Amino acid sequence: MMDRVLFGDNQFFGINHMSEEKARAQAIRFKDTQAVIEVLDIAYAEGIRTFMCTTHDRIAEICDHVRANPRHYQGFQFYPCMPYAHKYANAMTDHGMLGAVKRFLPEQGLFDAMLRGGASLAKKEVDGIATLLIDAEMKMFAGLSTPVIFFQNVLTDFLLGLGFKAAFRVFADHVKERYGAEPGFITMNMPKLLDALDEVGVENPIICANINKIGFRMCGGLAAYEQALKERRFRPIAMSVLASGAIPPREAIEYVCNLPNIESIVFGASGRGNIRQTKLLIDELTAIHSMTHTAKASK
Repeated sequence: MMDRVLFGDNQFFGINHMSEEKARAQAIRFKDTQAVIEVLDIAYAEGIRTFMCTTHDRIAEICDHVRANPRHYQGFQFYPCMPYAHKYANAMTDHGMLGAVKRFLPEQGLFDAMLRGGASLAKKEVDGIATLLIDAEMKMFAGLSTPVIFFQNVLTDFLLGLGFKAAFRVFADHVKERYGAEPGFITMNMPKLLDALDEVGVENPIICANINKIGFRMCGGLAAYEQALKERRFRPIAMSVLASGAIPPREAIEYVCNLPNIESIVFGASGRGNIRQTKLLIDELTAIHSMTHTAKASK
């Protein structure tokens, strides 16, 4: 079972969907990895044990720190989200498509990598190369707990738009077989992704999507999301619940906690006060919803 509260990493890499000024200020503040570690330590002290993060190169430094301090981070786990699109885009610009692929192949098992990659190229298939790149992205998390591994929304929605649904099954199977982890998918179009995953046989999937009271960045519309939460079998994680600050925290979290079947809520924050307030609100409103639901069921 996933934790109810997950901690995200957007704030560490200058991502803010409502304010470019705030995004720039955050990028400057977290230029030093130690500043990121200090915020993660605050989240850990507040009882948050799961860090949902991209595979940005600087996350490797966080992984090194956690590996070096196992007593300090007991029970801490990572939910890697891949691929980190900017990394690949920059590599293709600098080295070309094949050069980028070679650059990210894992060092270990190079002969096996060459065989798998070569076969894929010869057949004009991508499965072999895709699994190699997953392995390359996962290398930084070696020895750490990664019970859920996510397909990042940039690629999820790109492939969804192309109709290349088979890639989702390739990812899901490889994550299960190679890492003993559950596959997750991040998307901006939850209803459409659910249909695609059903079609390729990915059962009861973990899906992380924007879920908030005003329908902010929820492709397909708020009503379609609410219907899916009531009727479809999957494990939803709500992100962007505050709609980048457009909704007051209590109102935003109360709405999400009252929705059916939301398993987890992921949020990002950079100050002790905001982290504590958000964690306490989620705990409080989850407990209220649970008691209300139990009371209704007993009648």
